[in-house]
Amino acid sequence: MTGQTRLLENRWDDTYAASLDEPGKLLYRSNLLGSDKRITNYGGGNTSAKVMETDPLTGEKVKVMWVKGSGGDVGTIKLDGFSTLYMDKLEALKGIYKGVEDEDRMVGFLPHCTFNLNPRAASIDTPLHGFVPFTHVDHMHPDAIIAIAASKNSRELTQKIFGSDIGWLPWRRPGFQLGLDLEAFVKANPAAKGVVLESHGLFTWADDAKDCYLLTLEIINKAIEWFAKETEGKTIFGGASAKSLGAEERRSIAAKLMPEIRGRIGKAERKLGHFDDQDAVLEFVNSKNLKPLGSLGTSCPDHFLRTKIRPLIVDFDPAKPDADAVVAGLDKALEDYRADYSRYYETCKHDNSPKMRDPNPVIFLVPGVGMFSFAKDKATARIAGEFYVNAINVMRGASTVSEYQGLPEQEAFDIEYWLLEEAKLQRMPKPKSLAGQVAFVTGGAGGIGRATAARLIGEGACVVLADIDPEALKSAGEDFAKAYGGDSVRTVGLDVTKEDAVLASFAEASVEFGGVDILVSNAGIASSAPVEETTLAMWNKNIDILTTGYFLVSREAFRLFRRQKLGGNVVFVASKNGLASSPNASAYCTAKAAEIHLARCLALEGADAGIRVNTVNPDAVLRGSKIWSGEWREQRAASSKIDISELEEHYRKRSMLKLNVFPEDIAEAIYFLASDFSAKSTGNIINVDAGNAQSFTR
Repeated sequence: MTGQTRLLENRWDDTYAASLDEPGKLLYRSNLLGSDKRITNYGGGNTSAKVMETDPLTGEKVKVMWVKGSGGDVGTIKLDGFSTLYMDKLEALKGIYKGVEDEDRMVGFLPHCTFNLNPRAASIDTPLHGFVPFTHVDHMHPDAIIAIAASKNSRELTQKIFGSDIGWLPWRRPGFQLGLDLEAFVKANPAAKGVVLESHGLFTWADDAKDCYLLTLEIINKAIEWFAKETEGKTIFGGASAKSLGAEERRSIAAKLMPEIRGRIGKAERKLGHFDDQDAVLEFVNSKNLKPLGSLGTSCPDHFLRTKIRPLIVDFDPAKPDADAVVAGLDKALEDYRADYSRYYETCKHDNSPKMRDPNPVIFLVPGVGMFSFAKDKATARIAGEFYVNAINVMRGASTVSEYQGLPEQEAFDIEYWLLEEAKLQRMPKPKSLAGQVAFVTGGAGGIGRATAARLIGEGACVVLADIDPEALKSAGEDFAKAYGGDSVRTVGLDVTKEDAVLASFAEASVEFGGVDILVSNAGIASSAPVEETTLAMWNKNIDILTTGYFLVSREAFRLFRRQKLGGNVVFVASKNGLASSPNASAYCTAKAAEIHLARCLALEGADAGIRVNTVNPDAVLRGSKIWSGEWREQRAASSKIDISELEEHYRKRSMLKLNVFPEDIAEAIYFLASDFSAKSTGNIINVDAGNAQSFTR
C-alpha cells in the first residue's frame, strides 16, 4: 500500500499499559497517536482523560480533566504538557457564557479552573473535551478524515462511510460554543462514537483509554480503506501536465532557487528553508489542477496557520528547465503574492485586528522540482512543509471523490488573526542573536570546529559541518543532532582543496537550509621542519589547504552572499604564526600569513555588499585539536627541546597572561565576529593567544 492507503497499525502494548495510571495511559495513547503524521500533524489535535484525583485543599476525590495544553504536540508531549482542570469548575462556566461573541472572554476563565496550580496553560480546545461526557476523548487531524471534512458534500460522505457511528457538525471556530455543540450532539446521539467536524478533523470518545485509541484507529482506517476503493483507477488531480526532473537535477534547481527566494523574503526577518520532493509533492506540483486547487487554499485551521492560506506557485517548465528565468521573474511573483495577501488582510480585517504580519509566502511549489518551505527556523520550515503535504493528501482525496473546498477567507482570517493567536505569538521568547542564520564551518569535526558549532547553534544558528575526516564528521553530526536536534545541523564531507567539492558543498547547504550567512574557514594542517628539510610536497600541502582552500570556500561564500543580498560574515581561523615567525615552520607560517592577507583583501571587496571578513588568531590550542594529535605535537616539542607531556604547560608559561587557550575561547571570538556585536568591524584580527608580544597587530 502507498502512504495514502496503508492502514494504521495497532501498537498498543497491554503489558506496558497495565503498569500505568490513568494519566500515564493518556500520555501513552497520545504519543502513539502523534507518532504517525497520517493521524495528526505536528502540534495538531489533542487528547484528554477525566480522572478522579485527590483535591490538595480538601483531601476529597474530585473529577479532573487532563487535556493537552496550549502549544503542545501529542507525539512528543510529556505529562507536564497536559493542563489539569476541575471538571465542576469547567462545567460552572456554562452559567456565565453569553454566546459566541463571548468566546474570547471565556478563555480567560480557564485558568480559574486549574487543578493543583498546574502552570500549563489550557488551550482553546479545552471545552471541546470537557463537555463530551466520556472519560477519554481524542481529537485528531487525519488526512483521510479531513479529506471528507473538506469535501463539498462532507455531511453526505460522513453518513455514507460511517453510518450512524460517526456524526457530522458544520464548521465552527474552536472554542466554548463548539464544546457546547459537541455536548448537544452526544446527548442527541448517545450511540455515536464520534463526529467529523467540517473543514477541521475528527472527534472520538470512549470510557477506556485503550478502547478510545483503538476506536480512533478504526475510524481512520475505515476512511483510508474507503478512499483506496473509491479512488482506484481514477485520475488524480486532473492528471499530469509535467514530468519530474531527475533527483540530482531537482536538487540542483533547488540549490539555485532557494537562496534567491530566501534573500527576497528574508530582509526583515531571516528565513530558513526546507526542500521536499517526495512522491506526493511531485504528483501534485506536476498536475493539471495544481493552480486551481492551490489557489483555493488549505482547509484545516492547523494547516493554514503554518502554511498561510495558499502557496506561491512558481512559473517553471521542467521540459525547458531555466532557473535563470525563474530568478528573473521572482520579484514580480512575490510582489503579486504580497499584493494578494494585503487584499486578503484589508478585506477581512476587523477594527481590533492585529497589524498585518509578514505578507511573504511560506510554501513555494515548483513543477517538476518539488516544494520549498521557509520560516524563521529550520524546524518550523520543515513542519510547514509537512503540513502542506497533509493538505495535498486532503486535496487528493476530496477532489477525487467530490469537490475540494478550502476554508472561506473570512473564516481563515478570523483564525489567523484571532486575538488569542496574537497573544500566543506575543508570548513567544525573543529570538536568539543568530536566529535564522546558517553557518558553514570547515574543519567542523575538529576541536575548534566543534566548539564553534556549539557556540553558534547555542545562539540560534543552523550549522553545516564540513570536514575531510568521515568518521569524525559522522560522530560530530550525531553528537550535535542528539544535543540540539536534527534540524540544527547537517554534515558534508569536504576536501577544501577540491574546487568541485567546494561548489557541491555550498549547493548542499543551499538545499538543506536555503543558503549560508556565516563562513567559518577553519580547515587546518600543520607541519614542522627546517627549511632545508621542507619538501615541495609539504610546502604545497600547507599552501593548498591553508591558502587555496580558504580562497575556494571564501569565493563560493561570496557568490552566495551576493545572490542572497543579505550581507554575510566570513571568519578566518588563522594563527599567531601568521603574524609572528616561528623556526622550523616556514611552510605553515607562510600559508597562515597569506591567509591573513587574503582576509584583508576580501574585507575590501565585500564591504559594499555588507559582507564582513575578519580573522581570529589562536595559539597553542592543544585540547581537542586534530592538528596537535599527531606529528605536529612531537615536532613542536622537539623544537622547544621539551617532552611532549610538558607542551601544554610550556605554552601556558610562555604566554603573557600565563593561561592556556582552549577551543571554546576561539569559538567565543568567532561568535563575536560572526554576530551583530561586531557589526561595524571588518578587516580586523583578534588574537586569542593569552598574550604574545610578537603577534601584536600594531
